[in-house]
Amino acid sequence: QLQLVESGGGSVQPGGSLRLSCLFSGPTLDRWSLGWFRQAPGKERERVACASSYVRGRADTDSMNGRFTVFRDNAKNILYLEIENAEPEDTAVYRCSGDFAYTCLGNDESAWGPGTQVTVST
Repeated sequence: QLQLVESGGGSVQPGGSLRLSCLFSGPTLDRWSLGWFRQAPGKERERVACASSYVRGRADTDSMNGRFTVFRDNAKNILYLEIENAEPEDTAVYRCSGDFAYTCLGNDESAWGPGTQVTVST
């Protein structure tokens, strides 16, 4: 079973930058699609980025206006998420997910990390 642990969350001022890390471990790691999701209070969970199982290095993010970068390092077993020019609307719990599939599904069948809080405020 895939194990995921996030780190790197915290507080940042608007316009600042933050890098989150997700350490992943388990069998057949190269066959798992890994993603970042976030959920703000009172809002539904939102997918931020997905590094599909065949992706190595930089992957695509989901409509974050170019402010987010996701990078999959299979040598270190880490999935990174870099947030630049942070906005208050980025405040949420960020969770790393894993799916034994070609894409990131982010559902009840997915593997999930416990999450890390990101707070953007003055």
